[in-house]
Amino acid sequence: MADELDVLDEGDSATRTPALDGPYAAAILLMLLGDEEAASILRDLDPEDVRELGKAMFAVADASETEVEAALDRFIGRTRQVSMLAVGAAPRIRNVITQALGNVRADNVLGAVAPRESVKSLEILRWMEVPAITKILAQEHRQVGALIVASLNPDVAAEALKNLGDELQSELMMRAARLGAVSSDAIADLEAVLSRFGDIRQSKPKVNLGGRSDAARIMNKMAKADGERVLKGLKKRDKVLGQQIEDEMFIFDNLMELNDKNLGALMRAVDSSILTLALKGTQPALADRMFGCMSARAAQTIRDEMEERGMVKRVEVEEAQKAIIAMARQMAADGTIMLGGPGDEYV
Repeated sequence: MADELDVLDEGDSATRTPALDGPYAAAILLMLLGDEEAASILRDLDPEDVRELGKAMFAVADASETEVEAALDRFIGRTRQVSMLAVGAAPRIRNVITQALGNVRADNVLGAVAPRESVKSLEILRWMEVPAITKILAQEHRQVGALIVASLNPDVAAEALKNLGDELQSELMMRAARLGAVSSDAIADLEAVLSRFGDIRQSKPKVNLGGRSDAARIMNKMAKADGERVLKGLKKRDKVLGQQIEDEMFIFDNLMELNDKNLGALMRAVDSSILTLALKGTQPALADRMFGCMSARAAQTIRDEMEERGMVKRVEVEEAQKAIIAMARQMAADGTIMLGGPGDEYV
């Protein structure tokens, strides 16, 4: 998304040709629609997107004819890339499978393969201000608080937890990490809390919330010192769970965030046989980064070894990647490399 409209000739407003990206192009299109049509689109967007678009709509209120044409051209260009298969795909797929298998069998199949749908009763959380969420977390039962934490965007969850006590933070994170298939009774308890803040629609019986990965993402959004305190408190409550969350806070793909100096130091310390296995299952962009931090000869040697090995077992790749992550953590503990990111947060 562009942060602002670029003006090529500020002295002549009639000839300005902005680089319309993201919210600005979308804002112009919304302004061209009728109120009802625009409102129906906004209803399906995330709160942050609505705020961004609202700001952009004010910014483009006096858009020129050239800018409007640029936004329309961008829209037309993008729609040509959308497959006709995607239009109304979900209801059509459901209808076809239901006709083929019947309602009961179709529900079982779709429950296993269809993308997870959000529970409508939790939507209000996405529109609440952080201080209000923090207040609920401080006052309500800890299990209800865990459901709330697990339902939030990781950025929002981290911000809401920031002003709570260390004990409460670690307990909420522990409970959120232990969540899985949430019963209708638990959702009902959460609805009773949220009903004070607006109308709540009836939800489905169960929804998957929380888990170690979500907990790790939330902790990654905290300031490093805060995250370390929460992790320490969590390990006191459940050592195994705490270690599992810590393991997911820095995974192999996160090596992409290291600068060339640190990544190069790590590559030089890793045995070539381990690196060959680890790179067999990684994304090409990360592999290219790693090769770029080696000498041309070393990089070519690894490439040749990867080609010679052919297919390898997934478990071997995962073990090799874990070994490299363990080495990265050890080197960071020794002060050889830095794993910290901007703002002294985990990466």
